[in-house]
Amino acid sequence: MTEDVSPTIARRNVRLALRDARERAKLTQPQVAEAMEWSLSKVIRIENGDVSIAPNDLKPLLTYLNVKDRTEVAELLAFAKIARTRQRTAWYQKPGMKEHLTGPNLRLIEYEAEAVEIRYYQVFYMPGPLQVPAYGHANLDTYSDDDIPSETRRIRVEARQHRRETVLNRLGNGLAIFALLDESVFRRPLGGPEVFLEQLRDLNDLVAAGKIKLRMIPFDFDSAAVTNNATFDLLTLRSGKAEERSEVLYRETGLQDEIVEDHTVRRHHERFDKIWNAAATEEDTIDFMGSRIKDLEAQIRTRKNP
Repeated sequence: MTEDVSPTIARRNVRLALRDARERAKLTQPQVAEAMEWSLSKVIRIENGDVSIAPNDLKPLLTYLNVKDRTEVAELLAFAKIARTRQRTAWYQKPGMKEHLTGPNLRLIEYEAEAVEIRYYQVFYMPGPLQVPAYGHANLDTYSDDDIPSETRRIRVEARQHRRETVLNRLGNGLAIFALLDESVFRRPLGGPEVFLEQLRDLNDLVAAGKIKLRMIPFDFDSAAVTNNATFDLLTLRSGKAEERSEVLYRETGLQDEIVEDHTVRRHHERFDKIWNAAATEEDTIDFMGSRIKDLEAQIRTRKNP
């Protein structure tokens, strides 16, 4: 099965296995660094997925972590070799692009290209890959840190469009999307009426074509259930082991972002499903979005022809 695994998934399998083995052995990252005569930053970067581990480094590390099962060792070594073939020519790795993206964002981009399912939960704005360019600019200007340089803002909007192209091109070809959006997302006209109209029309086209599943959380929904959930992207990935799948959570605020890969990911999935099943139906959501589109069209006509 390992030969069918991408470098992204292979690297993730190795680093998660190493982290789990270290924790089972009740060892800290500094202890591993000292025993292996590595820098602490090297251990951290390997476990974070910032770098791949060479097979020659992996063998003694597995011995130190008491990973002795021959099948497991062989599989991890095979994954490590695949992980070293990471595409350095990918658009997000090119000079002038990578420097403006955060580590978690880079990993999210890699995972989006491998996901079999993506669940978006948003209470403020449209999910990144569903944003049209003008809306993306307006969104970044509204919600990002004021200290972010203009060039970084421009690159991040460009990156969102690359992500959008990657994600949308995979719909119906191994990827399914479920978007759960608060009613405020449909009401908040980021960028002004014209920009927001373009955004809603685009989203409506995706839904009408059956490319994504969409539901709205109405204002009269149980507020406690909604406010207990921060916005997030939940990605389901193939692990490279038979039909086994695993999940990754991405969270973003105006100040920071992070990738989460612990037991809380499953809890987020359960909450997503609970709210999805209780939210407005897909038909009612489409009707509401249609009414918003008509309202915006009328507003624009009135302004142009007072």
